[in-house]
Amino acid sequence: MPEFFNVLAPQAAFEAIKPMLPVIIETEVVPTARSLGRVTAEVILSPEDLPAFARSTMDGYSVRSRDTFGASEGLPSYLDIVGEVSMGKAADVKLGVGQAATAYTGGMLAHGADAVVMVERTQTLDETSIEVLRAAAPGENVVQVGEDVRKGEPILSKGSVIRPQDIGGMLALGITSVSVSRKPVVGIISTGDELVPPDNKISPGQIRDINSYTISALVEQSGGEPQCIALVSDDFEAQRQAAIEGLGACDALVFSAGSSVSSRDLTADVLNSLGEPGVLVHGISIKPGKPTVVGAVDGKPVFGLPGNPVSAMVVFDLLVRPTMYHLSGCEAAPPHSTAQATLARDIPSVAGREDYVPVRMVSSDGCVSAEPVFGKSNLIYTLVRSDGIVRVPLDKSGLYAGEVVNVRLF
Repeated sequence: MPEFFNVLAPQAAFEAIKPMLPVIIETEVVPTARSLGRVTAEVILSPEDLPAFARSTMDGYSVRSRDTFGASEGLPSYLDIVGEVSMGKAADVKLGVGQAATAYTGGMLAHGADAVVMVERTQTLDETSIEVLRAAAPGENVVQVGEDVRKGEPILSKGSVIRPQDIGGMLALGITSVSVSRKPVVGIISTGDELVPPDNKISPGQIRDINSYTISALVEQSGGEPQCIALVSDDFEAQRQAAIEGLGACDALVFSAGSSVSSRDLTADVLNSLGEPGVLVHGISIKPGKPTVVGAVDGKPVFGLPGNPVSAMVVFDLLVRPTMYHLSGCEAAPPHSTAQATLARDIPSVAGREDYVPVRMVSSDGCVSAEPVFGKSNLIYTLVRSDGIVRVPLDKSGLYAGEVVNVRLF
């Protein structure tokens, strides 16, 4: 049996393909409200100041701060109430010496006011006058014009992945549509004589194809558009024709299974038959997922993922996901959510290889522990029963119970 000759660390494997990758330059305009997870195609500048007017951050009274200087509970300042500024209305009250106006959280200040005294720091004397029990500093309890963002200020750089707060920020400025990169289309080819569609009743020796669907879901989760090209047998010409179709219709291509070195695993040969440069890496130094193929054909990335579902999902995250974001014009894939936990059991490993071990998070007495879920990489329920995954670094021979580890949450 042939051996792997160019096994690389995952990051090195990605760096090998990165120079071959174009950036998708096609753009489209989408409603801001529906832009979650999309990648901005241009720098977005603020069209106006936010807020556009000085706003109160408290319920209380608009005042001229100098009229409150020296005020205390023992020697309060006395102010006359000359009106109020209603919510959603422009101020029509102007303050003179010793005057105040009722203010509401988020509302405008009265003209001439430079501070707001919160209602808890006042005492009502009658319907038209109050005592101020504490001095207000200029600008106290006030959001100034442009304090959030200034007109012309960049609010999102080109290549940013749009988050929920970004949507809110744009809509607050009246930006109701945004230019984004087209979603990269990722073609998926599942291979294997033993595979049948999930709705089939299986016969002995057959298994249902699940990788087409888990990979499709991962593509969607990573901001792409999955396209299932074919479920094909272990036949070179059938796989080659499916790959030609996929490369013609998609921006990237993913083979599921066929990346190992047995006589039935054809991905590398198929890839090398399609065009230049072909296979760049065959084998990465991780477990699970060592028999991975990384290559490119005429500027389009092609990946051969192991058929085992755990391996396929781990390798997708390490190589396909960052490739997709690169194709969208994003310099780096957004970081995953992580949590720290205390490892409940030892995780053995081998120096010179990265291990990725699923874990279940367990909370007890205010402490969070990570319990390794050991299982073969062809068992999908190893992941179903897990909450996240722990990485054992390349230079370590394992992790030990009691260590604090970072868990990448699913």
